[in-house]
Amino acid sequence: MSKPTSLKNIFIRRAALLFAVFATAAACADSGPSAARPQTDGGLSPELKKRLTPLQYRVTQLSETEPPFKNEYFDNHADGIYVDVVNGTPLFSSKDKYDSGTGWPSFTKPLDEAAIVLKSDHELGMERTEVRTRGSDSHLGHVFDDGPKPTGKRFCMNSASLRFVPAKDLAKEGYGEYAALFAPAKGKSEAKAPAPKTETAYLAGGCFWGVQHLLRKAPGIVSTEVGYTKGKTGEKEAAESVKIVFDPSRTSYAKILEYFYKLHDPTHKNRQGNDLGAQYRSAIFVLNADQRKLAEAAKKTASEKWKAPATTEIVDFASYEKASEDHQDYLAKHPHGYTCHYVREL
Repeated sequence: MSKPTSLKNIFIRRAALLFAVFATAAACADSGPSAARPQTDGGLSPELKKRLTPLQYRVTQLSETEPPFKNEYFDNHADGIYVDVVNGTPLFSSKDKYDSGTGWPSFTKPLDEAAIVLKSDHELGMERTEVRTRGSDSHLGHVFDDGPKPTGKRFCMNSASLRFVPAKDLAKEGYGEYAALFAPAKGKSEAKAPAPKTETAYLAGGCFWGVQHLLRKAPGIVSTEVGYTKGKTGEKEAAESVKIVFDPSRTSYAKILEYFYKLHDPTHKNRQGNDLGAQYRSAIFVLNADQRKLAEAAKKTASEKWKAPATTEIVDFASYEKASEDHQDYLAKHPHGYTCHYVREL
């Protein structure tokens, strides 16, 4: 009888151990940060799923990202503040909003740094800084160190995480303390900040979809637009090109040209990838003598780095015609569209 008794004791001890493990796990779950809310749907309140749109729910609660250029606030220029869509925490002011060219609403700073929480994010295989709302824990977006002065920050947010409160409705909606941000000074008309000084460049490096998609992400680029450019001399056919407006206080024509030679292959005449023809040529259309000097120097450096002569045509700018709207920001609208452009390490 000793052997059955031994097996029974072993069984009892194992059962007791399993019970202790499960009891400990349950206690940890009950004392965790989400213990106060109903533990349904992955620990998220079903009330939120009813109150938010599907996109708002996926972005704020599941940390997804909305499409660029196809969201509510990226092109909103009205005066007011942006609050957390979940709990109404004031987050950003239109006074600090700017066009980053990314297709998402971007701000140089929050209304109050205490209202947000920054977290390290390694999900895409790179280190990024996630921005969440303190209190609601809503996912808002990410912050980058390529914004304009004076902060140098770009808070790239999801519209789905925000609700816009117009300046005229601030008091009515309980945000009266922020109304002063948008009130003109007494006895004076509201002063407008001077527009930043900008410069323009016209570059061609093959199919303009890919060139624009990479250039628009570069620091200091204010806006990009695709079209067809001709020079006063050289090739008569218009080249698919990108019109680049940039802030010279944040970047330079020389830096843009350096990047330009990394994102396309200038060593093949009238060709990029599978695209053949003069319209796909490598070309720089200069607007003045300074741009020509910098373009010639950049071409020489590119030939050395590519270890082959650059075929880039450098000519005086003659004319530019904007392409149809379906070509503008094509790869932002169609992320899986064709492109042969990528950034090389030279």
